[in-house]
Amino acid sequence: MVGTRTRFTGEKAPCGKTVDGEHYLDDDEQGLVIRDEYFSCGCRRIRHEYHDGSIQVTAVRHDGKIVRDEVGADHGS
Repeated sequence: MVGTRTRFTGEKAPCGKTVDGEHYLDDDEQGLVIRDEYFSCGCRRIRHEYHDGSIQVTAVRHDGKIVRDEVGADHGS
C-alpha cells in the first residue's frame, strides 16, 4: 500500500476553524481504506474502513479533545 496526499484549502476543521490542510488516502484494494485529513490548525479527522466492512470515524481537535468517535457494524467483535 502506498498512500497519496492531496492539499486542500478552506475546509472546516473539527474545532470549527476554516483552514487548509492535506487529505491522505491509502487503499489495499481488498477492503482496507484509510482516509485521513490533517488540518493546519492541528486538528485531524480519520475514517478507516476495514476488511470486515466496519468503519471507524474519529475527529480530534488541535487540543486533543475527541469530538466524534463512531464505530460501524462488527468492528471489534
